[in-house]
Amino acid sequence: MTATRPYATLLAKGEDRKQRILDVAQRLLARNGWRNTTLAQIAREAGVTAAGLLHHFESKEQLLHAVLDARDADDSEHADYLFGDLVEGIANAADRMDRSPQLVGTFAVLMVENIAPDAPLHDRLLTRYQDAIEIVAEGIRRGQADGRYRTDINPALKAIEILAFVNGMETSWLLDPSIPLTDVFREYSRSLAGQMAPLAGS
Repeated sequence: MTATRPYATLLAKGEDRKQRILDVAQRLLARNGWRNTTLAQIAREAGVTAAGLLHHFESKEQLLHAVLDARDADDSEHADYLFGDLVEGIANAADRMDRSPQLVGTFAVLMVENIAPDAPLHDRLLTRYQDAIEIVAEGIRRGQADGRYRTDINPALKAIEILAFVNGMETSWLLDPSIPLTDVFREYSRSLAGQMAPLAGS
């Protein structure tokens, strides 16, 4: 049996340390926001030195982007609605929130803190939102082309409404985790399906 090479072991330890830093950053950012969270705090709670943290993340802004990368990766991994049925995808959105509450909380805080145009993550978050609108709108267009959705619905406007519901529910659920999230999303998806279904005789 070949012994594990030393550099492979070091690499694995480095990746574990990097993930631990990222996990701690997500937790502190969700609780304190990025303005009130320092790299020193993150390093201390992650059990690494300041130099050790900077080895993986060269700046606070780079770490913030890494947190968003984690959210984007999670979304991409479970984004069935990109190619499947949009309404069904909305119904299943609660599963993602239940699975990754820390990511949801961190993202909500970063969104609010970066509304101002000069905030460090503003441009990325704005582009992400605009991309999300286009993804949902494209799902509506596919349904219209397949005859599953009404053709008199404006895909871009409906996409804004759908995202407003999803983002609003994320905030409401973070404030009150007792909300029956799955039931609310299923009820909304049923209502959405009814609104978008082709009219009889059309």
